[in-house]
Amino acid sequence: MSKRFLRLPQVMEATGMRRSAIYAGMEHGDFPKSFQIGTRAVAWAEDDIDAWKRAKLEAAGKEFA
Repeated sequence: MSKRFLRLPQVMEATGMRRSAIYAGMEHGDFPKSFQIGTRAVAWAEDDIDAWKRAKLEAAGKEFA
């Protein structure tokens, strides 16, 4: 179970990606999908973002701290 919901600015900061790259990655299946948390608000599960970062680092031969 995810500890927190992350909003777009937090996801951008955590990944170093811009909004357009995040949404393009979601469309291509390369980035975790957001989910609706309100009428006009979406978020990402912190665990999903951590897993994505871990996979990227492992693919590059690095360790996830």
